Amino acid sequence: MSARSTVGRGAALRAAAAVTAVVCVLTACSSPGDDSGDDDPEIAGLPSPSVAGEAAPLPGEDESAAPLPPLPADLLDQRPQWRACPAPTEAQGGGAAPGDRWQCADLTVPVDYADPGGRTLDLALVRARARGENRVGSLVLNFGGPGGSGVATLPRMEQRFTSLAGAFDLVSMDPRGVGDSEGVVCFAGEERDALLAGISRPDAAAGPGDGTAGGTAYLDGRLAFAERCAERAGDLLPHLTTANTARDLDVLREVLGEPRLHYYGASYGTKLGAVHAALFPDRVGRVVLDSVVDPSVDVVGRALGQTAGFQQALDAYLTDCLAAGDCPAGEDLDQAHRFLDTLFDSLAHRPLPAADGRLLTQNLAVTGVMGSLYSEGAWPRLTRALREVATEDRGELLLAAADRYNGRGPQGGYRNLHDANVAVNCADFASRPGLDTVREQRAAFEEASPVLGRFLVWDLLGCAGWPVVSERDQPAVAVDGAARTILLVAVTGDPATPYHGAERMREALGAGTAALLTLDGEGHGAYTSGNPCVTAAVDAHLLTGTTPADGTVCS
Repeated sequence: MSARSTVGRGAALRAAAAVTAVVCVLTACSSPGDDSGDDDPEIAGLPSPSVAGEAAPLPGEDESAAPLPPLPADLLDQRPQWRACPAPTEAQGGGAAPGDRWQCADLTVPVDYADPGGRTLDLALVRARARGENRVGSLVLNFGGPGGSGVATLPRMEQRFTSLAGAFDLVSMDPRGVGDSEGVVCFAGEERDALLAGISRPDAAAGPGDGTAGGTAYLDGRLAFAERCAERAGDLLPHLTTANTARDLDVLREVLGEPRLHYYGASYGTKLGAVHAALFPDRVGRVVLDSVVDPSVDVVGRALGQTAGFQQALDAYLTDCLAAGDCPAGEDLDQAHRFLDTLFDSLAHRPLPAADGRLLTQNLAVTGVMGSLYSEGAWPRLTRALREVATEDRGELLLAAADRYNGRGPQGGYRNLHDANVAVNCADFASRPGLDTVREQRAAFEEASPVLGRFLVWDLLGCAGWPVVSERDQPAVAVDGAARTILLVAVTGDPATPYHGAERMREALGAGTAALLTLDGEGHGAYTSGNPCVTAAVDAHLLTGTTPADGTVCS
């Protein structure tokens, strides 16, 4: 079933090509340097803009429904046929095949857990067997998104988990709708290039006004995007919820022969892990949730929190750049803010040339800057990119940063991160903000981030016209009687999942269920940062079940 829009097909594609989300705003993407994805807002139940002739929205996750029927024995008793892994597909990010110790297989799960004997879906798996003699079991990892390919990411990040590889089989998967697990692809290739190059701030192209000039055209683009996705994957879209992916995790746990799920989830993967724990509290093993999504806020609240987080990270980067001397953005923080404002505004009318005849547009520049804030390791590269813009009037390096974040390969192919991200988020969230919400919230977003707020407020329209609607915004994560303490890990300067989200997740999980380990620093992802204190604490939790005291701080 697909939603019908008043926008004609040719006009729809042109409108959609002028629109894109700057970041993965409805959840929590992961660091682009780790080839994963991440972020998450929500909203106070405003209705979706009406679309003439649109069919009734398809239901998403209904947590008030009757208990689900048991799974057929053939799904629980399946034995994956592990084999040598091929080179990752374009939807997974491409690249060379993993080394010999990595094996790939498929896991069969129901498309609809309410009809477990009906249509099935094959999920792509990857694993490396434990290297040591003292095997603990299988550790399942999810690196964020939603939309990140575990099959492509885990082998590339193997060096980050060497201390665990001796005791655990390291296992990951492409979640439903991602990569080789029937990945949702709405736009690809040159159409995707046009979509991501679109101007992200409508009033920058349409002239002065109340801050929402051009908003109707922007909304038409979002509606056209939703229509295209419904046409290409409409029958699968209602089933791409986090709760269903959590059920897939539990099928994987059973098939791997594990009585409890040992799990490491980063960014959006923390939401996935918390939902699994809430659905299956007696099957919780040693669990680490790193860079934690806030489960307590609505779409607007989450987007505002993330916007403030990116401004904090931007100012940390700029302060470091200024202290080093010869910073291309200026000589003080106010001057640096003005430099970026001027750059973004100029690109709305005069994109900069880059390699292969491509152009650095306003939207791609904003994406390149934001994508470079996920890790302190990317800061020098961002400085070089801004210097190239300022001194050479070229945008190759900043465009390359945007390509890394957007999952664009050297040949112009894309991971399906963006489309899967929208599909999962819009299936998870009930809120459908409209233009009125953008107008109402613009001042708050610009206060949260004087540089980025005017762009991020438009991402509130990310699910406009989506043909699937959930029953709620906030995920159910309260855990009743979890088998083990869950370890939450958070970075004080995290731009994508601000620190307070971890505190709220600890509260939402329930008294005594979780311990919070804090890294006082910058970046998105504490364990993968390589901080020795965090590494030791997380390894102890996973390898021996020794959990650090709640409130422990590393620096």
